[in-house]
Amino acid sequence: MSSLTVEQVMDLAPVIPVLVVERVEDALPIAEALVKGGLPALEVTLRTPAALDVIREMAQVEGAVVGAGTVLNPAQLDAAMEAGARFIVSPGLTEPLGKAAIAAGIPFLPGTATAGDIMRGMDMGLSHFKFFPAETSGGLPALKALAAPLHTARFCPTGGITAQSAPEWLAQPFIKCVGGSWVVPKGAVDPAKIEALAREAAALLR
Repeated sequence: MSSLTVEQVMDLAPVIPVLVVERVEDALPIAEALVKGGLPALEVTLRTPAALDVIREMAQVEGAVVGAGTVLNPAQLDAAMEAGARFIVSPGLTEPLGKAAIAAGIPFLPGTATAGDIMRGMDMGLSHFKFFPAETSGGLPALKALAAPLHTARFCPTGGITAQSAPEWLAQPFIKCVGGSWVVPKGAVDPAKIEALAREAAALLR
């Protein structure tokens, strides 16, 4: 169980790096560079065979708050928690996953793209959501339209957001942070570059 609430996780930094890590040996240098750069909340997506071991490695880094992304069902939720994940992110919201995450007491950021998605989450007692895929779901105009009637909801838009577009998203009062993959470029791991990009992201105003 995490000692943090989902709101506290979202308040750690304006950007949550969305990480697709293929090799376990890359876990520590990536996490150390991100934390040093001021981005402690790390979303490790369960898109690679190494993902759970990557979570275990990154969880050892002082200051890192490591979560699991692309969690699709209760079995993956259990595996991620066993590996040391302190928060859970999913691309969508299903009743089995929602109920399991709430019962586990772990911060949960379910993916939503429509009013119905958000309302179903609210019916479960949730108030913080991922807006995904952000750009292809209508971008900021769409989320503004959803956030007006659903005014108590708070969001972390993810999907297609860049260093250039992030400030416009973060300027909205209903957006607490954004998820982005640009902080860790594809290819060989360059800790100095990752740290520099993390510092720029951590300095974004919200």
